[in-house]
Amino acid sequence: MRVTSALPFIMLWAAACACPTPNQDARNITLDTPQLLDQGRCLFRSILPSDTAVKVLLCVFLVMTIISLGINGCTLFSLGSSEDLSWEPRFALLKNLIVSDVLLIVTQGPTVIHCLLQKTTLPYGAWCVTQFFLNTVCVFCTMLTITCMALERYLYVCQAIYYISILTTKRLYLVVVLTWLISACLSAIVTALLSLGHKNALLGKPIIGLLCEPDTLEAHLGFPRAAAVFRKVIGLMVTLLCIFSYSFSYLRMYQEARNAVQPFQQVNVRARKTVMFYCSMLLLQLLPIFLKIASDALWELEGNMAMIQSLDHSGGWTSAGTLHIMLLVMLQVPPCINPLVYGLRNREVREVLPRLMRWRRENR
Repeated sequence: MRVTSALPFIMLWAAACACPTPNQDARNITLDTPQLLDQGRCLFRSILPSDTAVKVLLCVFLVMTIISLGINGCTLFSLGSSEDLSWEPRFALLKNLIVSDVLLIVTQGPTVIHCLLQKTTLPYGAWCVTQFFLNTVCVFCTMLTITCMALERYLYVCQAIYYISILTTKRLYLVVVLTWLISACLSAIVTALLSLGHKNALLGKPIIGLLCEPDTLEAHLGFPRAAAVFRKVIGLMVTLLCIFSYSFSYLRMYQEARNAVQPFQQVNVRARKTVMFYCSMLLLQLLPIFLKIASDALWELEGNMAMIQSLDHSGGWTSAGTLHIMLLVMLQVPPCINPLVYGLRNREVREVLPRLMRWRRENR
């Protein structure tokens, strides 16, 4: 039996019913600017009816954007300016991760902040598609880079004899290029499949969210089935690859540490805490993706009638708006914690930062 994901259509219909619409004679004609603005503000109010919530979210996104850019910028500058660290493979991968996080924050943060200041949802257009493409590239690149970082640590700890011969400079650069190339190709396919449902009449019309994340954009374009299925399958595969590689690498490192220093329980405890820390941080980093996978699976498994009944009894549009805002906030978390987890937690990076500050003062 074919099961369709009816929730985006119902959400869009519920919001559109409460918003001003054009005359019936102009049904197939693009709305003029005042009508589009009114509809965008109405959709915004359906998501965030409280002015207090808008102000709180504005402060949250401003603070998280500034903190993320500051921490990532300082860490990237310290790694790039240090000759001792720039050549090491793990820090080269960390720089790649930071670049991806900065690009994600630059495209997401200002976009959401602009919508909150204007109190309107994001209009569908060139920037919406560009932001969706760049965000998808960054998400894929981040997950692939984290996977490579876990495997690099596994080679360093468990295959130390072959580490230098396996992870040469040329292969390291190839890995970095491949993370961006694979991410760009997958994102281009998803965006191209979405564009098949593009209609000129949709240009300029507000979407049902503050950001062009997959659900809102797919709902606006009539939920193209091919794009949705491809995105969900590829996203699930990349997520499982990341989890499997991360789990395998850190469990093997823990086993090596336990076997090497079996009599010293204190060292075993430290190794156990290290593995628990990095696994916990991985779960935190993948929390937005887990939420997206869970919601996608729910929409696929539930029938149309179940979705409609759920919306009728729980105020579906308000719940969907809350879920959308939660997802936007959680998407800001990984870029804030990645430099702390993989950069500032390392002793080498903490030692380099003071030296860089003294070097800058001496050269003034």
